Amino acid sequence: METLIDDIKLKNLMKQAIMEAIEEKKEVVHDILVEAIEDVSMIRAIQNGEDSGLADKSEILGILTGSEDSA
Repeated sequence: METLIDDIKLKNLMKQAIMEAIEEKKEVVHDILVEAIEDVSMIRAIQNGEDSGLADKSEILGILTGSEDSA
């Protein structure tokens, strides 16, 4: 029974520590979340690119040089 109480105390202490860290370091938590969201977005973009097939070289060069007939 004592192990269960210790587990509950440990869980509550961990929750409290995490909440305090979030409150005290809001900017750090914000930066971590933004970076995680950017990483997920990059993964999705890569996956979409892999599924979209090959691009035409002249179309890519047209986009990069700003040619009007590339769109």
